[in-house]
Parts: sequence; C-alpha cells; structure tokens
Amino acid sequence: MGSLQRQTSPDSDNDPRYASVTDERKRKRMISNRESARRSRMRKQKQLGDLINEVTVLKNDNAKITEQVDAVTRKYVEMESRNDVLRAQASELTERLRSLNSVLEMVEEISGQALDIPEINPWQVSCPMQPIRASADMFDC
Repeated sequence: MGSLQRQTSPDSDNDPRYASVTDERKRKRMISNRESARRSRMRKQKQLGDLINEVTVLKNDNAKITEQVDAVTRKYVEMESRNDVLRAQASELTERLRSLNSVLEMVEEISGQALDIPEINPWQVSCPMQPIRASADMFDC
C-alpha cells in the first residue's frame, strides 16, 4: 500500500509544474521579505530622525535654562553686593549716632543742663514714611 500512495501522490521534485509553483512562492516570499526589511529600515530611520530632533529641542531648552540660571545668579550676586554695602553703611551710621549721643552726653555734663537725648534705635524709623509724590513734568529738562 505504501507504494500505491507514492505512485498516486505527485513528487514535487520531479514535476516541473510543482517546481514552478514552489519557485513562485519562494520569489514572492523573497519580495515580501525585502519589502518588510525596507519598511523596517524606514521605520528605524524615522525613529532616529525623531530622536535627533528631540535631542536638538532638549539641548535648546537646556541652553535657555542655563541662561536663566546664569541671569538669576548674576542678580543674586549683585543683590548680595548691594546688601553688603547697605550693611556697611548701616554699621557706619550706627557708629556715628553713638558718637553723637556721647558728644551730647558730654555737653550735658559740661553745661549742667539736662538735654533730651532720645534713645534712638537705628533700625526703627521714628516718623512714619510719607509717600513721595512726583509728576511727569518734574523730569522735564
């Protein structure tokens, strides 16, 4: 029986009709594989382009942020410098006030008259701040 089945089933290696069908299938599969590989390369190329664009955007954002940080740092250093000057001026004015108070105390002792020497805290303003009123025509030359 095994020999009967072999005789009735076509042998694709020997039959030219089946060989051409097999060759056609191989050719179609090869074309399909090439097209799939081409699509894959194009997809990877697009992904690479997208990543390059993202890197460019991120570098630009990073540069902007770095500029902002530098600007804020410069302003901070400038403010620190101004604060140092103001602290030095406040210290100098406090020392002058102490010196003037000691002069007034000496005058009081020498003259024998009681002077009203107010206890002045250099950090408190004795009178309320008045707003300064200005108009645009004040600055005309």
